Amino acid sequence: MILTVTLNTALDLTYRVPSLRPHSSHRVTEVTERPGGKGLNVARVLAALGHEVTVTGFTGGATGRVVQDRLTAVPGLVDALVPVTGPTRRTVAVVDERSGDTTQLNEPGPTVTSAEWSAFQEAYEDLVPAASAVALCGSLPPGVPVGAYAGLVRTAKAAGVPVLLDTSGEPLRRGVAARPDVVKPNADELAELTGSHEPLRATQDARRRGALAVVASLGTEGLLAATPEGRWRATPPTRVHGNPTGAGDAVVAGLLSGLVERLPWPDRLARATALAAATVLAPVAGEFDRTAYEELLDRVTVTGEVSAA
Repeated sequence: MILTVTLNTALDLTYRVPSLRPHSSHRVTEVTERPGGKGLNVARVLAALGHEVTVTGFTGGATGRVVQDRLTAVPGLVDALVPVTGPTRRTVAVVDERSGDTTQLNEPGPTVTSAEWSAFQEAYEDLVPAASAVALCGSLPPGVPVGAYAGLVRTAKAAGVPVLLDTSGEPLRRGVAARPDVVKPNADELAELTGSHEPLRATQDARRRGALAVVASLGTEGLLAATPEGRWRATPPTRVHGNPTGAGDAVVAGLLSGLVERLPWPDRLARATALAAATVLAPVAGEFDRTAYEELLDRVTVTGEVSAA
């Protein structure tokens, strides 16, 4: 079982419009509604790949009930979300069909009380020993301590369970210091963490700060990985156009599935890169175009070097 943690779950709404114009009224041509938040997106991709996944985090209010109802329809996924009094947030993605660009609007999450945070920590400690890997994903809702991920990383490592961290800002900085097995920042998050805008130097610096392995998302340019086994660059065969929301979450799913299947790093990176591209071609986050994924997987280029023993 893979455990994904989404402390700031959401109900993702995707609106498609013929052309998005500021200060104008728009006719929406299509609306889709899915459970959201980074860890839930990761979980849905993992389930589609055939893995058993348990999701935990917070859920609250009428929106939270909709999220949980939608999760029950996902085969291979177990709901272990912890209830809170505040309502689960909504996120709105507006897709411009003419340009293919997406505009994202993210509500704040519910304010979590200290008692609710303690209840989550107890639930998490009970879930971790049964997990083959843990993913800690996304932003922190109000009320959750900024060092929350650092504590959750330490809990997983104390249980001997590998942990991947995907967040940003101060939660990332503190989480990296707890020595997660993998961190997956994008280029901007990596630069904010290290102060370097040169990706190779920044990934090495992030490792010095505590991360065992660093996989940086470079958008359409693919992935850059610095690990104890070596350094690699994974490049997609072609630039795809569509909705990029959730592409980073697909990368996390690819890396986690490769980890629990004990694939070598180049194969993990190829899978993650192909999944990210196939997710851009899907209509909503947390899904991927399987035909495109299978076609792209053998065409991803992975170059690099293995570290000396």
